[in-house]
This record gives sequence, structure tokens and C-alpha cells, in this order.
Amino acid sequence: MTEKRPDGERIAKLLARAGIASRREVERMIGEGRVALDGNVLQTPATIVPNLHGVTVDGKPVAAPEAARLFRFNKPDGLLTAERDFSGRPTIYTALRNALPPGTPRLMPVGRLDLNTEGLLLLTNDGGLKRAMELPSSGIPRTYRARAFGDVSQAQLEELIHGLTIDGVRYGRINANLERRTGRNQWIELTLTEGKNREVRRVLEHLGLKVSRLMRLAYGPFVLGDLPRGSAQEVKQVEVERFRKQLDRQKK
Repeated sequence: MTEKRPDGERIAKLLARAGIASRREVERMIGEGRVALDGNVLQTPATIVPNLHGVTVDGKPVAAPEAARLFRFNKPDGLLTAERDFSGRPTIYTALRNALPPGTPRLMPVGRLDLNTEGLLLLTNDGGLKRAMELPSSGIPRTYRARAFGDVSQAQLEELIHGLTIDGVRYGRINANLERRTGRNQWIELTLTEGKNREVRRVLEHLGLKVSRLMRLAYGPFVLGDLPRGSAQEVKQVEVERFRKQLDRQKK
């Protein structure tokens, strides 16, 4: 006889979806005894609940989740994609204080851009949308433009469409095109769907190139466009819902 699964979802997942924090951060908060259910401090993030009724964080009731919102942010280089840095380096939230309108809910980055990568970074208040957009199985294309020093041919770049393995790590197909060349400097546009840590830099370095500038131009249907450096702009709600429905159809 199959044991019936309890109705509901893990509380860490629901709190992330409500925009309290990322799932990993919520798990840490539960470990610190900051989350309670009906006055009882929770011991595990695996607790199954049907909803957030009676849940408190730091003694404050958790409000019902807002509608999913999505913002485009033109991240400058030199900023960490993190909520805090214990060594004191500036993070994206340093810039977002001035870039976002008053009353904006807490936002979480969709994926990451490393310290020296600039360009499009999406931010959302919805943990479920964040996770769906980050999953490799969603197959969402990300497009980057890299300035690199060295020698490479279009034929070499086209070989990336088959994927490759570097130091035991497998990287999936990458659509790469040589845009223009000035001496030994070239601009290369790359589109990929996995987004592994430092993927573009590692792949280009494997080809003997030295990346001097890297920017993300697009994430799925959302593009950087002419958004000024350090600025943020909300994506229209109708576009967010259209994209979310598209993701839901892909799961079926």
C-alpha cells in the first residue's frame, strides 16, 4: 500500500515563493530559529504546510504572496550578485537602493553574474519563478557579448555547437559568432542555455582567448536594450504572465 503524501509543500519553498528570501537563505533562517508556525519554532525546512497561514518570521506574520514581478537591471561590473559580502565589497543591492522606486518588494536575482560581468540581470519577488528560470531543464537561452584578445576563427566557434568538456566539466551546446575583429581583439556573441559558473569565460579561455569584457544581453525574451548602466526597469505584468504560462506549458 502506497503511503499517502501530506497535502501542501515544504515551508522553505513557500517562503521563497512569497519573496521572504531565497530557499537557501530561508533554510538558514529556520536553522537559526527565526521561523515559527502557530507560535512553535520550526526545526526543519522540510516541514510540509498547505499555506503560510500562522507562519511568522522574526515574530512577524508572513503576508500572502504578491503577484510575480520582474525587473531588468543593467548591472555594472565590480558588483557582487549577493545580498551581503562579509569582506565589505559592494553588491548589486548597493546600486539597487537608488535604481528601484520606493515601495519595491524584496527582490532576488535570477541566476548570477560574476563580479566582473556586466549587463542584464533579472530580479524577481517570486521564488518559484526564480527557480523555474534558473533550472537547466527550462532551456532558457542567455546571450552574451565578449571582448576577447587572441586568435580564433569562426570555424572554431562553430564547433562549440556540439558542446565540449573542460577539466572534467561538460558544457552544452553554445551558438557563437564572431561579430567583428580589430587586430587581435574581437567581439564574440554567444548564446547558451545552461549558464554554469563562469561558463563563457572558461570556454573562451579554453580556445586560447583572454576575456577583457563580458556582458549579458538577453535572458530568454527579456533584453538589455538601451537600459542605462546601473538602472532598473520593471517588466510589464502582461509580459511576465505570458512568460510564466510558457514555462508552465514546457513542464507538461
